[in-house]
Amino acid sequence: MLKPHLDEAKKRTRSLVKIENFKMARDLKTLGLGKTYYVKTYGCQMNVHDSENIKAILEMMGFKAALDMEQADLILLNTCAIRENAHNKVFGMIGRLKHMKEKRPNIITGVCGCMAQEEVVVNEILDKYSFIDLVFGTHNINELPEILNKAMHENKIEVNVKSIEGDIIENMPAKRDSKYKAFVNIMYGCDKFCTYCIVPYTRGKQRSRRFGDIIREVKSLKDAGYKEVTLLGQNVNAYGKDLNLEYDMSDLLEEVAKTGIERVRFVTSHPWDFTDKMIEVIGKYPNIMPYIHLPLQSGSDRILKLMGRRYTKKSYLELFNKIKKTVPNASITTDIIVGFPGETEEDFEETLDVVNVCRYDSAFTFIFSPREGTPAAKMKDDIPLEVKEERLHKLNELVNKYAKEANNKYLGKVVPVLLENVSEKDSNMLAGYTDTMKLVNVKASKDMLGKIVEVKITDVKTWSMDGEIA
Repeated sequence: MLKPHLDEAKKRTRSLVKIENFKMARDLKTLGLGKTYYVKTYGCQMNVHDSENIKAILEMMGFKAALDMEQADLILLNTCAIRENAHNKVFGMIGRLKHMKEKRPNIITGVCGCMAQEEVVVNEILDKYSFIDLVFGTHNINELPEILNKAMHENKIEVNVKSIEGDIIENMPAKRDSKYKAFVNIMYGCDKFCTYCIVPYTRGKQRSRRFGDIIREVKSLKDAGYKEVTLLGQNVNAYGKDLNLEYDMSDLLEEVAKTGIERVRFVTSHPWDFTDKMIEVIGKYPNIMPYIHLPLQSGSDRILKLMGRRYTKKSYLELFNKIKKTVPNASITTDIIVGFPGETEEDFEETLDVVNVCRYDSAFTFIFSPREGTPAAKMKDDIPLEVKEERLHKLNELVNKYAKEANNKYLGKVVPVLLENVSEKDSNMLAGYTDTMKLVNVKASKDMLGKIVEVKITDVKTWSMDGEIA
């Protein structure tokens, strides 16, 4: 049994990052024959892509995808640790798995992802949920065949979670959720250690993939017919800093754009590492989409300092204005936390002030959620819940107002949309996203799926728009 340890996860050294290729023992390639699997994913795009890797590995082992969880022989929960809400949802689902296992004792159940990297979570699973068969983390997805083999043949829970700085596994297989757009990891981990954030502990140190490996992957996706790639990392702007080369995120963005793939996106950015050169490259290449997620977290310099964010309200707004000046049509979204320990009404008003200046296209807003092991979890939190909820409501009203105003500007305009799937709103419509990441439901036939088409916007709502082929 290999359990996670918070103190080990905090460590950062100058040890070299090992780069290895994914491989699977031949005798494990038949382990899943005649069995089905179901992977439920929580959290960010990185988690979604991890699940794409997990699904591909399982299918290499002979497993086939089940249509729903109730029919699966193997169920894996790929978890998110970023907020208490996600944590509670996972444990609610684990409770549901217990009832399923009582009815079908032979099913295999597992927990993986970021929550599995938390010492307190694994201890709780061992103490209260012993029916779980396997637990593995973010650092050893490539070892899933061996871990699963042990879980299937030994009558005990198999826990294999590494609290390490992390390495890089190349050539990981992926069963992608879309035929038209793909996630491409460019780096892993984070060294920022914002005081509220658990990610540096669950994902390890900042480590960049070699740019040649990234470009080869993008080219192979383009050759396979993919229209769009999203470059992924906990902080993509820091790409290359650990390689000790004169090659950074702006250089990588430019090289990816030069592959000729039709759409390039990237998430998530930290304002600290967003350079002028990056902005120039985004403005220079039309296939780099004018959409930027730029987390604010707070508009108060005092709270930003307590958060460990290392920028100020002034420097954030200067960066925002630089982006808008170079890429005038850029859609900019953000993350904001309310109720951080010690946040006063004046601090909150500073945040509202930034929102009023930036008029974001959208924002992900949250009440502060303490994560065990982070510095912020030890700070005195003396703000009543009703005050936090009142601030969140006030913030959301403002965010919604500006989101609708931003969408209103599209009414009657013709915009490019990548049609990705059948609309959830109407099965006779298709849905996709504009270059500025606006969801559009389009009157179009299914043979248009996978195409980037010009769409005239005929109706706008706060979070979506309707249109027809121009």
